[in-house]
Amino acid sequence: MPAREKAQLLNAAETGRTIERLAHEIIEKTGVQHGVALIGIRRRGVPLAQRLARTMRALTGAEVPIGVLDITLYRDDLSLAAGHPVVQSSEIPFSVDDRDLILVDDVLFTGRTARAAMNGLFDLGRPRRIQLCALVDRGHRELPIEANYVGRRIETRADELIDVRLAELDGEDRVVLVSAAAPPAARTGES
Repeated sequence: MPAREKAQLLNAAETGRTIERLAHEIIEKTGVQHGVALIGIRRRGVPLAQRLARTMRALTGAEVPIGVLDITLYRDDLSLAAGHPVVQSSEIPFSVDDRDLILVDDVLFTGRTARAAMNGLFDLGRPRRIQLCALVDRGHRELPIEANYVGRRIETRADELIDVRLAELDGEDRVVLVSAAAPPAARTGES
């Protein structure tokens, strides 16, 4: 059965306001001048991290470094994913040692993507602190992981998914609730 849109949760304007609010929260809680860097988790975490950094720069004048992390090889469900996983490069052009890092992702679900991302970061060094920022938290955690910054909390059922669409990748900004086309265990797009 194909996925079916059930409800729009955020339109383009609401998505933009949510990202701006998240940037304000990060600034308030971290004081960006003290070595904070954003790490976008491939795929949709990357444009979200870029937007957050632009907004933070506009608000504070401070440049916030951005890194890109591919967690494919750190996933604990790699054998359940499609036949041959596509591994892309991670691009973190700064040392993670003794730095406050904020992982950025579109949807927080089981917590397994965040765990995989932390494993990837620890292979690169020893950050002072790692925090998590998610545009949407849909619940259903399987690991003791919570986001420090959440754009929107949405209670979902196991047979529902959150589809985040971003202009940089999808040509539009929109967040929708959809019925699952496959059992949740077979999908790998949500964390």
